[in-house]
Order: sequence, then structure tokens, then C-alpha cells
Amino acid sequence: MKNLIIVVSSLVILLLIISIFQFEKSFDLTPPVQDDMSSPSENRERPKSLQPNIVIDSIGYTLQNNELKITYDNGYDWVTVPVEVEQLFSGEYNGNKTELINNSFILTDKRATFLYIEGGIKLITSLDKGLTWQESMIYPNAPGIRFRKVDFLNEKFGYVIVSGDRTMSQEWSAAFITNDGGKTWRETASPGTTRLIYNGAFVDENTGFLSYGIINPEEPDFYVTTDAGFSWKKATFSISEKYNKIFVTAELPFKEDGHLAVLLNQGPNGDYKGGKVKGKFVSFDQGLSWEFALEVAPNE
Repeated sequence: MKNLIIVVSSLVILLLIISIFQFEKSFDLTPPVQDDMSSPSENRERPKSLQPNIVIDSIGYTLQNNELKITYDNGYDWVTVPVEVEQLFSGEYNGNKTELINNSFILTDKRATFLYIEGGIKLITSLDKGLTWQESMIYPNAPGIRFRKVDFLNEKFGYVIVSGDRTMSQEWSAAFITNDGGKTWRETASPGTTRLIYNGAFVDENTGFLSYGIINPEEPDFYVTTDAGFSWKKATFSISEKYNKIFVTAELPFKEDGHLAVLLNQGPNGDYKGGKVKGKFVSFDQGLSWEFALEVAPNE
């Protein structure tokens, strides 16, 4: 009996020794805890409820939940723009309102700017990625806005072009410029036409263009200012008989090798070579007169 007790006791002691050894060994196999050095965006999941419309790089916006929010990191963090969504689309607009109207806003790492309507045509701007916002009045009336466009050529100079109060093929249109970063605005002179505007832009602080005629145009209706909008003149185009009533709508001019160039498209009803070929014209007098240069194919 005594021998049996000794054997059992020995087995118990042996099992205890083996258990302790295995327990200590398990600690040796556990990898050490490391500090997480990865970037926050790698560890966080983008909020599934908000998906950004990317404008450039990681910068975008969303109109979900009836709010305008902007993001600078692909949608991981959001900043609310203090403006009502309906005010962004006020006027004559036929989009689905899931995306902002083209050219009605600027969203970069240096400027967030949005045109909206609230008792007039206004602009809301942030220069610090949404930390602070500034509002400015561009025009105290808002006659059923159709066309709208805002752009800045540098930190100080910018322009807004709008049209509205449309009746059939006639409407009011105006261009406004700022020289203080958008705090105050000056309405330019009227070009003297009530045709529907197609597009417009300034290429520098003095030279700007307004292109009209979107319903059955037969020739370019194009106006230029060379004195910062204090006056407008109708530009002339030398178009040969071959291209008469073919190249009819002027797009936006651009600077090229010391002169200006512009493309004229065929309007909504063009069928010359499939309707997509454009005519390139050049100007050596700041856009007052234009000479034909060559045909431009769609893939060019």
C-alpha cells in the first residue's frame, strides 16, 4: 500500500512539472506587442454612409443626407459647408441633384468656393479647408438662374458669369469680377445681347470673353473685353465660304505661343464630317479679330 501511494504521488508531481513547463513555454511563443505605426487612414474604415464625389486627388464632396460636406482625405473626415443644398440648385436646373452643377464651385487644397442663391447670388468660401467660412454678395437679385460659373485665376482675381430670367431664346446675363479674393464684386458692362449664353471666361485680369447662341446658331456671337469688363466688343471671324454656317459656336480661348487660339464647334445641329470636327482660329489682337488656322478632329 505504501508503495502505491509513493507511485501515485510521483505521477502527480511529474504532471505538475510538465504543466508548469508547458505554461511557461506558451509565454515564450507569444509575439511581443508592437506599437501601430501605420497612418490613420490605413487603420480607419471610410464611413459607409458617405461616399465622396472626387474632384481632384483625394478631395471631394457629398450631397448625401441633404447636406453639402467636403473631404480632403477620400472621405475619412468630413467638413460641413454651412449652406442649404437647395440653394445650390436654385433657378433653372434639370440635373438629378446628386452632383453639384459643373463650374458652380471650386474645390482644391487652397480654396473651397460655392455659388448659391439666398435673396441674391452669393458666394461662400473657405481658404483653410473648412475651418472658417466667408460669405459675399455678388448680385442682390436672382432672376431664375440658368447658367452659372465661378473661377479664380489667382488668389485675388476671380470672376462669376451668370444668366437667368429666360423667356424662349432670350435671357439676362452678366459677368462680375473681384480683385480682393471674392470679398467684393463689380458687375461689368453689358455686352448688349439677350441671346442665351453658351460659355464665358477671363484669360487674365483684363481680357475676358462671352460666347452666345445655343439655339440654331448660324455664326459665332462672341464678345471680348480688354479693359476688365468696362466695355465689350463683338469679335470678328474671317470664315471662308467653305465653312460658312458650319463653325458657329465659339468655345473658350486659350493662350498659345504668344497669341490667342479658340475652337469653334458646329453647334447642336452640325453634321459636317459627323458634326464633331471643329475649326481652330487664332488672334493676334487680344481676341478682337480671328483668322482660320485649321480643322481639328475630335481625337485632337
